[in-house]
Amino acid sequence: MIPFNVPPFTGKELEYIGKAVENNKICGDGEFTKKCNAWIEKKTGCNKALLTTSCTHATELAALLADIQPGDEVIMPSFTFVSTADAFVLRGATPVFVDIRPDTMNIDEKLIEAAITDKTKAIVPVHYAGVACEMDTIMDIAKRHNLLVIEDAAQGVMSSYKGKALGAIGDFGAYSFHETKNYSMGEGGALLMRDPKYVEDAEIIREKGTNRSKFFRGQIDKYTWVNFGSSYLPSEMNAAYLWAQLEMAEEINNHRLALWNQYYEELKPVRDAGLIELPTVPDGCVHNAHMFYIKAKDLEERTELIAYLKEHGVWSVFHYIPLHSAPAGQKFGRFSGEDKFTTRESERLARLPMYYKLTSEEVTYVTNQIKAFYCL
Repeated sequence: MIPFNVPPFTGKELEYIGKAVENNKICGDGEFTKKCNAWIEKKTGCNKALLTTSCTHATELAALLADIQPGDEVIMPSFTFVSTADAFVLRGATPVFVDIRPDTMNIDEKLIEAAITDKTKAIVPVHYAGVACEMDTIMDIAKRHNLLVIEDAAQGVMSSYKGKALGAIGDFGAYSFHETKNYSMGEGGALLMRDPKYVEDAEIIREKGTNRSKFFRGQIDKYTWVNFGSSYLPSEMNAAYLWAQLEMAEEINNHRLALWNQYYEELKPVRDAGLIELPTVPDGCVHNAHMFYIKAKDLEERTELIAYLKEHGVWSVFHYIPLHSAPAGQKFGRFSGEDKFTTRESERLARLPMYYKLTSEEVTYVTNQIKAFYCL
């Protein structure tokens, strides 16, 4: 069986975790947390990055810093993970879902403006598969309507748009380091901030509402409770695990891109025969090979394809059920305009195995099974 995912592992993770233990600092914000934060800041150019316990919590932090209030509306695609909406629903806001572009599966930037009301507070673009949304248009809309932009860049580490790192273009960005991502700490994420005015509040909220970060930097004699907050700080052992991969980020990225390109080349004959569609990467977008997906003709064919691959030792999966069709989506959100592509395209999409230890030979086996399914 070729699994769908194997968490990344470089070989130094256990050594670094052991070092964190030896340092008697395993609760977070130690040597490895600082190294990871600094790496993200240098790589993306953001003003400040803070590791969090998950991308979900990074997005929640962004919602708190953005002062999202009950009755506010936040524009986002329906084709995304539940965390994108949960962060704002928890604040009492309404997710307003907008249709996607069928080429990238990203929010259709041309439909955002029509969804804006006097209650709209923010736009949340989701960079699906590490391929950027049309950020120039989105940032222009946000500027003209005085809206915040909170990038869900969970899948976007090492991806860019016109030379700018995903997650560092909007006011806030959220990364994921879940075990299914290109770089992992098991469960984890990071909040990226463009404007330094948010940094102190972010540190306080992340540290349970205390000014503990200032205390550890020697800026105050003692720390105390100064605002609302929660525990968004990950364990130092998680950060140590992640650091082993960030040290090798380029190598991991290049290997994944090679696999992605191999999938694309070997499946071209199936696409050229009009049997499947392959991913699109628009000009100006540099992606990170977070996933490789294909689109079958319809839901029935996709179901048959996934079953066929499983029978032949390949674990392929579908992806998101559109949020607006879920019970919670119907309860907490609403769809703006027509669902022309979101449901239709989500029902066609099948994700293929993609992970750091995947081999070229295994990719060829997967593509040969797809060709066999389509009798090519």
